[in-house]
Amino acid sequence: MEFTFRGATVYLPDQIVETNVTVAGGQIVEVGGPEQGEVIDATGRILAPALIDVHGDAFERQLMPRPNTFFPIDVAVFDTDRQLAANGIATAYHAVTLGWEPGLRAVARGAAFIEALVDLAPRLTVENRVQLRWETFAFDEAFATIERALQAPLTPSIAFNDHTSMTMRAFDTAIQDRAFEHSPDFTTASLDDDRLRQRTAGHAKRAGLDEDTYLDLLRNVWDRRGDVPQAIAKVAEAGKQAGAPMLSHDDTRAETRAYFRDLGAQVAEFPMVLAAAEAARESGDTIIFGAPNAARGGSHIGSLGAGDMVEAGLCDALASDYYYPAMLAAVAKLDAERRAERHAIWSLVSEGPARSMGLNDRGRIEVGKRADLVLVDWPAGQRPAIRGTWVAGRCAYRGLPAA
Repeated sequence: MEFTFRGATVYLPDQIVETNVTVAGGQIVEVGGPEQGEVIDATGRILAPALIDVHGDAFERQLMPRPNTFFPIDVAVFDTDRQLAANGIATAYHAVTLGWEPGLRAVARGAAFIEALVDLAPRLTVENRVQLRWETFAFDEAFATIERALQAPLTPSIAFNDHTSMTMRAFDTAIQDRAFEHSPDFTTASLDDDRLRQRTAGHAKRAGLDEDTYLDLLRNVWDRRGDVPQAIAKVAEAGKQAGAPMLSHDDTRAETRAYFRDLGAQVAEFPMVLAAAEAARESGDTIIFGAPNAARGGSHIGSLGAGDMVEAGLCDALASDYYYPAMLAAVAKLDAERRAERHAIWSLVSEGPARSMGLNDRGRIEVGKRADLVLVDWPAGQRPAIRGTWVAGRCAYRGLPAA
């Protein structure tokens, strides 16, 4: 199928121009040429590269809309897919937790979600991929799922998460101030301190366990601490062999970033302190922040402000994190605050994420690139809204407002 967007305000990699863009065979075949094939009148609208989400876990609300109330996985997948299309996201890496907790973030549930994505792929509207959000204290069953996923057609990324050590940090240490988890300087809380019960109450509820049972489980898992570095090395080697993009998560030290970089993880996801972000930049690593952080004007847990990092040149990509609409909202907020030129801001949700995941076929409006595109309505002084999403030239969503 061949068609042309007529008269759009087009976001090119280095400028914004009013022109035509022609698509054929799922690719962009001409920018600035005459109309060919079907014509889509895009006058007064923005045509931009579709959004690429490298870390999103909002699908968990479709899986478990209320605490420990689960819906069938296929229902959740279909609803999530349609939400993505309506939010202009043509490629999504679902941050599927492979953890040691039972319930929502159990390995078995994550594995079932991954299998559902593979089985339902022909019926989905956008490209649904997987980020293997591995909790580094989850061993045997997680290893098997990671190995299977790396051989599946979803070409996943791997994110190294250590919320266990974060939970076990000393009570007088803020999340952002904790040392590298495998350093002798990392100080820990006592499992017998009542304050740990308060700290883990929410985790226990999510896992569907009473507080005593959860603490007993945590105690057993924490006993594995000495084996974690070897487990990380094992997963990192599997990731390298498969060519999977690898990310470290919530870094608080340059030492943390260096550790994971040496293992092949060249992406820093949500660094919590300036030293970690600067260490990533100095070494040429990709830096990702959360779009909700940018859209809300700051981190909800007191970490680095994404807007400040964009302005400082320390952010390459924004991820939806826990809320799909946040990506477009972040673009609008950063533009209103003049944090960067608009085409550079848009690259944070398109070209930057594509580069971080090695997706060289998309993320830019350029001849030869895959036609992953969004048509956007963005009146001056108002919020932008998605009018249409195309994935490899196929229309995944069209929203026609009443007026």
